Amino acid sequence: MRRPASIRLWLSRKKLEAWVRTARSREEYQKRTAIWMTLTGPFPAHRVASLLLVSKQAVWLWVSQYNRLGPDGLERQGRGGRRRAYLSLDQEAALLDSLKTRAERGKAPRAREVQEEISKVIHRNVSISYVYRLFERIGWQKLGARGHRSTLSPGR
Repeated sequence: MRRPASIRLWLSRKKLEAWVRTARSREEYQKRTAIWMTLTGPFPAHRVASLLLVSKQAVWLWVSQYNRLGPDGLERQGRGGRRRAYLSLDQEAALLDSLKTRAERGKAPRAREVQEEISKVIHRNVSISYVYRLFERIGWQKLGARGHRSTLSPGR
């Protein structure tokens, strides 16, 4: 059997106790308690995992993150999100507002025009498929037959 993990002392024991008590969510409390149990026990990872009802791999991950980065290491972002987005959500909302006002006035933008606008904003070229995915996300649809210069308008 593997011996218990060692915890790097980023905080004193009293500060570590207070840190565990100030957890804002169940998940945060589990992570902090795992660190506390590993330090004070010292319990092996499989025992901590069974007491906290999490996987052994999760306990090893939390101990590793704590040892490398300290208490802030457990505050990391989740795995999902917009990691490869060209525009922030605010920039995208502002662009969409301008497109909607143009469409309401009867001048629905073409995909190539939107592509050029986005390229100017972010100072790099984007593919036309990015623009079509943007339109799909907001529910816009293509009008007109294929092969013709078609415009886009808000979905019904």
